[in-house]
Amino acid sequence: MNIKSTSKSIKYEVLGLVMMALLIAEPIAAKTVKVNMTAKEATVVIDNKGTKYPAWTYDGKIPGPVVRVTEGDTVDFTLTNPKENKESHSMDFHAAVVDVLKEFSEVKPGETKKFSFVANHPGVFMYHCGAATMAQHIARGMYGIIIVDPKEGYSEAYPKPDREYVLIQSQYFPNAKDKEAMIEDRGWAGSLINGKIFHYDPVHDENASLTLQSKPGERVRIFFVNANINHPVAFHPIAGIWDKVYINGNPKNTLHGIQTYNVAVATADTFDLVSPADHPTNNAIVDHTMGAAMRGAITVLMNMPDADPKMGKGENILIR
Repeated sequence: MNIKSTSKSIKYEVLGLVMMALLIAEPIAAKTVKVNMTAKEATVVIDNKGTKYPAWTYDGKIPGPVVRVTEGDTVDFTLTNPKENKESHSMDFHAAVVDVLKEFSEVKPGETKKFSFVANHPGVFMYHCGAATMAQHIARGMYGIIIVDPKEGYSEAYPKPDREYVLIQSQYFPNAKDKEAMIEDRGWAGSLINGKIFHYDPVHDENASLTLQSKPGERVRIFFVNANINHPVAFHPIAGIWDKVYINGNPKNTLHGIQTYNVAVATADTFDLVSPADHPTNNAIVDHTMGAAMRGAITVLMNMPDADPKMGKGENILIR
């Protein structure tokens, strides 16, 4: 046996492993992400039976598109407000540290506004229109989510999920013109989840056709935004416990084994749920404030062996 040769071989193997570890641990290089949105004053459907609503939106849908970047990235944002619109609109990214009077100023019909910011804080954040009256612009649909993934990537403290879903809750005011009622919390008639009442709940709405899906034992990560005008959300997984709650979506702010977590208005948090691995189960993810739950804030998660492999992955983290 050639001890010298064997020792040299081991040395190179160890060196190779060290170099590989360094490459894996190396932070992802920051980049510039271009985000373009168009303010659209459009009619949308706000429940499973087809009720129409005169909404104000980003890109014609409630909520607006998911924006996802990595900590350190520069967001190069453009908002177009077509001349056909009647209202001024704007963009307020909660992930941005800028000048409220400059970058977040209103864009009149027929105008375009551009600004940029560096996403220096990892987590999950709301975005919304800040034009006057702000409550009305949000209530009529101008809101969404920006996810800022940590530059360190996944870790033991922030494990890679098997599936991810975005859930955004908001209040539905049937009288879209009554902005005073929105501010004073009068007349709200429903809780929208990703733009619809009982969007993913065929248990309470026979017209619902969608649910969230995962396989038994999978880690499901939910990016949740409270886009209500006035109400906090008591976010709870019926028949489950939040394995981890990342306050503001930041892995440095982690809670463990939480039954219900209070999400303030205009706040976003990240939640991990792990189902039993040995048999199928179902969860109802709710706002445990019953007035909100029974107005539409219930989402069914089905944990089953034949779960759609595309659900909760890639572009399918917000199911429309």
